[in-house]
Amino acid sequence: MSSVQNKIEVVRGDITKMATDCIVNAANSSLLGGGGVDGAIHRAGGPAILEDCRKIVAKQGGCKVGEAVITTAGNLPSKFVIHTVGPVWNGGQKNEKKNLADCYRNSLELAVDNLCKTIAFPNISTGIYHFPKDQAAKIAVASTTEFLSNSDKIDKVVFVCFDEDNFLLIKAELNILFLQSDW
Repeated sequence: MSSVQNKIEVVRGDITKMATDCIVNAANSSLLGGGGVDGAIHRAGGPAILEDCRKIVAKQGGCKVGEAVITTAGNLPSKFVIHTVGPVWNGGQKNEKKNLADCYRNSLELAVDNLCKTIAFPNISTGIYHFPKDQAAKIAVASTTEFLSNSDKIDKVVFVCFDEDNFLLIKAELNILFLQSDW
């Protein structure tokens, strides 16, 4: 597990500033921008991201919950943006946990398919989609570490937390997983 541990980082910050090969956007199924992380990425990245998203929509009609698509990063310091659609929390009875895990797995697979070695994730579905932050942190860490345990194609995963709650929850999950008290 230590090799996986060396590949994961958690930071407090703005995902649009990350100079990783790709960043993940917590998108909506229309792919045409929105609020929160989605709006911030579209604003910072400029019109090239929306232009790529429109091409994807014309070709396949948007993006389903749990799936992921990739576009240019426009003006962002990363090379690509992977857009994934997280589930809206409906009490946990509508496959929300599986769908959230799929967001992480499918994003990582798409990163590998596009030769990305470094990836930054936001806290998918924990904003206006109201996924409980503690459960989302468990799923994010478990899905990512499982993927990294079975693939040597990703060198670094950064969980970029905009708020203190998500930062502390992700950090706690990583500490539990790696039986480490201090990062």
